[in-house]
Amino acid sequence: QVQLVESGGGLVQAGGSLRLSCVASGRSFSRIAMGWFRQAPGKEREFVAAINWSDENTYYVASMKGRFTISRDSTKNTVFLQMNSLKPEDTAVYYCAAAVGSHSASYYGTGGNYDYWGQGTQVTVSS
Repeated sequence: QVQLVESGGGLVQAGGSLRLSCVASGRSFSRIAMGWFRQAPGKEREFVAAINWSDENTYYVASMKGRFTISRDSTKNTVFLQMNSLKPEDTAVYYCAAAVGSHSASYYGTGGNYDYWGQGTQVTVSS
């Protein structure tokens, strides 16, 4: 079992930045990938970014690469999502997720491939 707890969401003005954190606990992280997804009201959940825990390979949805950066701190079992130049359309609940095993980049872009999920943290960007 893996427990995931997100934090760092909040209200920010357009153009501002936030850093989300996700603390993971419960098992070894040597063969696991961590991802961030988001879901806006009335919309489907969408992939944001993922990182392979062991080799730190990162994967992004093209539209967010350059503004968002995923990273991890293995000493704290924590994955981060640094979000810069935020826009009102970035408003959503952001979820952290964990996928067991090593997979291809396309695998990480699908929410159904993740085994564990956090409760989510709300990000609201005002115009």
